[in-house]
Amino acid sequence: MDFDFPTFDRIPAASLDPVSFADLLRRTQPDAVPTNGPSQAIENVPHGTTILAIRFQGGVVIAGDRRATEGYSIAHRSIEKVFPTDDSSAVAIAGAAGPAIEMVRIFQTELEHYEKIEGERLTLEGRANKLSQFIRTNLPMAMQGMVVVPLYVGFDDQKGYGRIFKYDVTGGRYEESDYYATGSGGRDARGTIKKRYRPDLSRDEAVKVALEALFDASEEDVATGGPDVLRKIYPNIAAISDTGVVKIDDDTIEHLFDDLLAERRAAGGVEPREHVPGED
Repeated sequence: MDFDFPTFDRIPAASLDPVSFADLLRRTQPDAVPTNGPSQAIENVPHGTTILAIRFQGGVVIAGDRRATEGYSIAHRSIEKVFPTDDSSAVAIAGAAGPAIEMVRIFQTELEHYEKIEGERLTLEGRANKLSQFIRTNLPMAMQGMVVVPLYVGFDDQKGYGRIFKYDVTGGRYEESDYYATGSGGRDARGTIKKRYRPDLSRDEAVKVALEALFDASEEDVATGGPDVLRKIYPNIAAISDTGVVKIDDDTIEHLFDDLLAERRAAGGVEPREHVPGED
């Protein structure tokens, strides 16, 4: 009597794929990962504006203002733009707020998933490359106006110093050696940092330079929100070093901002109103 036994001539292809939470999510819930853009540009989407990063001795500071805009209107006055991704790195978002925040959440989960499955954490270089892949998958949405351009920073245990990674809309990844700022007020913020930056900055000095850069950007760029003393809304600032990610609390930022204003007043840099030459 002949028997027909099932044959297993190969291992299922799916089992050979690399372990990735993003891949699993893309297979089971593709709607959760934006890969296909709409046929028309999307308007009136809240956008995050100015973010920056500055290296200091022993680590790196990352910061962002709190304003989100819809065209010429303020969509949100206190949006969060700086997010820890693990205990030695953080990301700041600029661009379309919704896709950016969703991308960060999936990125955080991806890093946690990898560490649990593989039993070790990705190198900082590997984590930076992983974020580049997420940005690349958002390219169809970016072509419809949903642009996401983050900054990624972290302390590299292997090299022993803080590192700054910037990205373009296609997912291209580039490393900055000392500082960088992007978003609608990025150019103005970079101008301030360029004047104040020193390689031997302490953590507190770097935090103060970041605050000053965001303040100057808010005076030149309508989309960037400066410190709001009335509502007690201050920029998101975090410092990353070999001891981990430390969020700078609002009380500390408030004191630093008061010091900054006092210095400006003492230097004659703040006038009660515009002065017209020749006017009595």
